[in-house]
Amino acid sequence: MNEASIVTKQREYAGFWLRFVAYLIDIIIVGVPFTILSFIAILLFLGSTGSFENLDIYTAEAELSGQQFFLLLAFYLILGLAGIFVSIAYFAGFHASKMQATLGKRILGLKVVDLEGNRISFLRGLGRYFAMILSGILYIGYIVAAFTEKKQALHDMIAGTYVIKSK
Repeated sequence: MNEASIVTKQREYAGFWLRFVAYLIDIIIVGVPFTILSFIAILLFLGSTGSFENLDIYTAEAELSGQQFFLLLAFYLILGLAGIFVSIAYFAGFHASKMQATLGKRILGLKVVDLEGNRISFLRGLGRYFAMILSGILYIGYIVAAFTEKKQALHDMIAGTYVIKSK
Protein backbone atom coordinates (compact mmCIF):
# COMPACT_ATOMS: atom_id res chain seq x y z
CA MET A 1 0.00 0.00 0.00
CA ASN A 2 1.34 3.42 -0.91
CA GLU A 3 1.08 6.51 1.26
CA ALA A 4 -1.67 8.05 -0.88
CA SER A 5 -3.99 5.13 -0.17
CA ILE A 6 -3.61 5.36 3.58
CA VAL A 7 -6.36 7.49 5.03
CA THR A 8 -5.79 8.84 8.48
CA LYS A 9 -8.67 10.02 10.57
CA GLN A 10 -8.25 13.22 12.51
CA ARG A 11 -9.47 12.90 16.06
CA GLU A 12 -10.58 15.80 18.14
CA TYR A 13 -9.86 14.90 21.74
CA ALA A 14 -12.27 16.00 24.47
CA GLY A 15 -10.76 18.40 26.96
CA PHE A 16 -10.88 18.41 30.73
CA TRP A 17 -13.86 20.74 31.24
CA LEU A 18 -16.07 19.04 28.66
CA ARG A 19 -15.35 15.68 30.25
CA PHE A 20 -15.97 17.15 33.71
CA VAL A 21 -19.43 18.41 32.71
CA ALA A 22 -20.24 15.01 31.15
CA TYR A 23 -19.25 13.33 34.42
CA LEU A 24 -21.46 15.70 36.43
CA ILE A 25 -24.38 14.82 34.17
CA ASP A 26 -23.66 11.11 34.70
CA ILE A 27 -23.52 11.55 38.47
CA ILE A 28 -26.92 13.25 38.39
CA ILE A 29 -28.39 10.55 36.11
CA VAL A 30 -27.11 7.68 38.27
CA GLY A 31 -26.77 9.25 41.70
CA VAL A 32 -30.06 11.06 42.21
CA PRO A 33 -32.39 8.12 41.41
CA PHE A 34 -30.17 5.68 43.34
CA THR A 35 -30.08 8.00 46.37
CA ILE A 36 -33.87 8.42 46.34
CA LEU A 37 -34.43 4.66 46.01
CA SER A 38 -31.88 3.99 48.75
CA PHE A 39 -33.59 6.45 51.10
CA ILE A 40 -36.97 4.79 50.47
CA ALA A 41 -35.43 1.33 50.97
CA ILE A 42 -33.83 2.41 54.25
CA LEU A 43 -37.13 3.81 55.54
CA LEU A 44 -38.94 0.61 54.55
CA PHE A 45 -36.22 -1.50 56.13
CA LEU A 46 -36.25 0.49 59.38
CA GLY A 47 -40.03 0.27 59.49
CA SER A 48 -40.00 -3.50 58.94
CA THR A 49 -37.44 -4.11 61.71
CA GLY A 50 -39.32 -2.04 64.27
CA SER A 51 -36.46 0.45 64.57
CA PHE A 52 -38.87 3.39 64.52
CA GLU A 53 -40.50 2.13 67.72
CA ASN A 54 -37.27 2.82 69.64
CA LEU A 55 -36.72 6.27 68.11
CA ASP A 56 -36.75 9.31 70.38
CA ILE A 57 -38.04 12.05 68.08
CA TYR A 58 -36.70 14.82 70.33
CA THR A 59 -33.07 13.68 70.22
CA ALA A 60 -33.19 11.69 66.96
CA GLU A 61 -31.55 8.80 68.77
CA ALA A 62 -32.65 5.22 68.52
CA GLU A 63 -31.88 2.36 70.80
CA LEU A 64 -31.34 -0.59 68.54
CA SER A 65 -31.06 -4.14 69.70
CA GLY A 66 -27.92 -6.02 68.70
CA GLN A 67 -29.90 -7.91 66.06
CA GLN A 68 -31.39 -4.67 64.64
CA PHE A 69 -27.95 -3.08 64.52
CA PHE A 70 -26.40 -5.97 62.59
CA LEU A 71 -29.40 -6.18 60.24
CA LEU A 72 -29.05 -2.45 59.58
CA LEU A 73 -25.30 -2.79 59.03
CA ALA A 74 -25.85 -5.69 56.60
CA PHE A 75 -28.51 -3.69 54.79
CA TYR A 76 -26.14 -0.70 54.38
CA LEU A 77 -23.43 -3.03 53.06
CA ILE A 78 -25.86 -4.50 50.54
CA LEU A 79 -26.90 -0.99 49.48
CA GLY A 80 -23.25 -0.02 49.08
CA LEU A 81 -22.52 -3.08 46.96
CA ALA A 82 -25.62 -2.36 44.88
CA GLY A 83 -24.35 1.18 44.33
CA ILE A 84 -20.98 -0.13 43.17
CA PHE A 85 -22.66 -2.65 40.86
CA VAL A 86 -24.94 0.01 39.36
CA SER A 87 -21.97 2.33 38.82
CA ILE A 88 -19.87 -0.40 37.17
CA ALA A 89 -22.76 -1.48 34.95
CA TYR A 90 -23.46 2.13 33.95
CA PHE A 91 -19.92 3.28 33.16
CA ALA A 92 -18.36 0.07 31.80
CA GLY A 93 -21.57 -0.97 30.06
CA PHE A 94 -22.25 2.31 28.30
CA HIS A 95 -18.60 2.82 27.31
CA ALA A 96 -18.58 -0.64 25.70
CA SER A 97 -22.00 -0.21 24.07
CA LYS A 98 -22.67 0.84 20.48
CA MET A 99 -23.02 4.41 21.76
CA GLN A 100 -19.46 4.22 23.16
CA ALA A 101 -20.47 6.77 25.76
CA THR A 102 -22.34 7.25 28.97
CA LEU A 103 -25.46 9.38 28.72
CA GLY A 104 -23.51 12.43 29.94
CA LYS A 105 -20.86 11.97 27.25
CA ARG A 106 -23.53 11.29 24.63
CA ILE A 107 -25.37 14.52 25.49
CA LEU A 108 -22.12 16.45 24.95
CA GLY A 109 -21.17 14.57 21.77
CA LEU A 110 -18.28 12.56 23.20
CA LYS A 111 -17.33 8.91 22.97
CA VAL A 112 -14.69 6.55 24.36
CA VAL A 113 -12.45 4.72 21.89
CA ASP A 114 -9.39 2.50 22.08
CA LEU A 115 -6.01 3.63 20.74
CA GLU A 116 -7.03 2.65 17.20
CA GLY A 117 -10.31 4.54 17.42
CA ASN A 118 -12.49 1.44 17.84
CA ARG A 119 -15.20 0.61 20.32
CA ILE A 120 -13.87 -0.80 23.59
CA SER A 121 -14.83 -4.16 25.07
CA PHE A 122 -16.71 -4.52 28.34
CA LEU A 123 -13.53 -5.85 29.99
CA ARG A 124 -11.56 -2.78 28.89
CA GLY A 125 -14.47 -0.64 30.11
CA LEU A 126 -14.31 -2.48 33.43
CA GLY A 127 -10.57 -1.89 33.68
CA ARG A 128 -11.10 1.77 32.80
CA TYR A 129 -13.75 2.03 35.54
CA PHE A 130 -11.41 0.62 38.20
CA ALA A 131 -8.58 2.83 36.94
CA MET A 132 -10.93 5.79 37.52
CA ILE A 133 -10.60 5.01 41.22
CA LEU A 134 -6.88 5.73 40.95
CA SER A 135 -7.64 8.92 39.03
CA GLY A 136 -9.94 9.95 41.84
CA ILE A 137 -7.16 10.08 44.44
CA LEU A 138 -6.95 13.82 45.02
CA TYR A 139 -8.40 14.07 41.47
CA ILE A 140 -4.84 14.25 40.14
CA GLY A 141 -5.54 11.53 37.58
CA TYR A 142 -8.41 13.56 36.16
CA ILE A 143 -6.49 16.83 36.15
CA VAL A 144 -3.74 15.17 34.09
CA ALA A 145 -6.14 15.30 31.10
CA ALA A 146 -5.77 19.08 31.01
CA PHE A 147 -2.04 18.78 30.39
CA THR A 148 -1.52 15.76 28.12
CA GLU A 149 -1.25 16.11 24.35
CA LYS A 150 -4.17 13.79 23.63
CA LYS A 151 -6.11 14.91 26.71
CA GLN A 152 -5.90 11.52 28.39
CA ALA A 153 -6.63 11.19 32.08
CA LEU A 154 -4.68 8.63 34.11
CA HIS A 155 -7.43 6.02 33.69
CA ASP A 156 -7.34 6.52 29.90
CA MET A 157 -3.59 5.92 29.87
CA ILE A 158 -3.98 2.77 31.97
CA ALA A 159 -6.88 1.41 29.89
CA GLY A 160 -5.50 2.51 26.51
CA THR A 161 -8.45 4.76 25.66
CA TYR A 162 -9.23 8.26 24.46
CA VAL A 163 -12.32 10.40 24.86
CA ILE A 164 -13.02 12.07 21.54
CA LYS A 165 -15.63 14.37 20.09
CA SER A 166 -17.97 12.31 17.92
CA LYS A 167 -18.90 13.73 14.56
